[in-house]
Amino acid sequence: MLDLTASIVLYKNDRTELKKAIDSFLDTLLNIKLYLVDNSSTNELQDVIKDGRVEYIFNNANVGFGRAHNIALQKAVNESKYHLVLNPDIFFPKMTLERIKNFMDQDDSIGLLLPKVLYPDGSLQRLCRLLPTPSDLFFRRFLKPFTKNVDFFYEMQFADYNTTFEAPFLSGCFMFLRTNILKEIGFFDDNIFLYWEDLDLSRRINKRFKTLYYPEVFVYHKYERGAHKNFRLLVRSIKSLLYYFNKWGWIDRERKKVNKRIVDWHLNN
Repeated sequence: MLDLTASIVLYKNDRTELKKAIDSFLDTLLNIKLYLVDNSSTNELQDVIKDGRVEYIFNNANVGFGRAHNIALQKAVNESKYHLVLNPDIFFPKMTLERIKNFMDQDDSIGLLLPKVLYPDGSLQRLCRLLPTPSDLFFRRFLKPFTKNVDFFYEMQFADYNTTFEAPFLSGCFMFLRTNILKEIGFFDDNIFLYWEDLDLSRRINKRFKTLYYPEVFVYHKYERGAHKNFRLLVRSIKSLLYYFNKWGWIDRERKKVNKRIVDWHLNN
């Protein structure tokens, strides 16, 4: 069995940036395999890397972010102990994967891990979140100047980002997952085309297993925030949120309990 598999979903990517992500993953002593799942309209990215550890899958259509990763996950869960959902705008130092694996090996109850995530200039990205309410996300998107208090809780600014802690919602840019837990929980929800599929999967894992932020290693993330720049992507994001809140509930008592548990833990530690 492989130590680790990974998947990167492609869509008309910048080749130089994509190559940095691929090279970061392949530069390891672990027994690995990488799936490149291409949602582009052409297969011109198929020659971005030639390596026996890489399998290129051309969908010939944009099937969505989560569904494309699921194509790789269907194979990976029977091939490896861990699977990494990796964004094409991520890069990281050598030995990052080994250190994460060694940490995960010590506790079988960890289902999902996110390392410290930095902008390319070295500043911190706060990508650990509480479960959002509809009003949280409305204010953050459309009334940003008035969301200081919302951001403080939603982004877990009360937490010490230099320590390991649990968060119910971890960013999908770098999701280090335990495959036997995915067999129990399931993969990404195919009904979410783009955006917020990481929220749904994080929450499902967190119901039964640990979803941890682990700052002993770090990765760099360009973080485009496309839905803030492109109206079509904003519409995609809103559609995904409508589906998510219809699925989990607009008045969500479980959300309140989960968030209170997390906040109380930080206040008492």
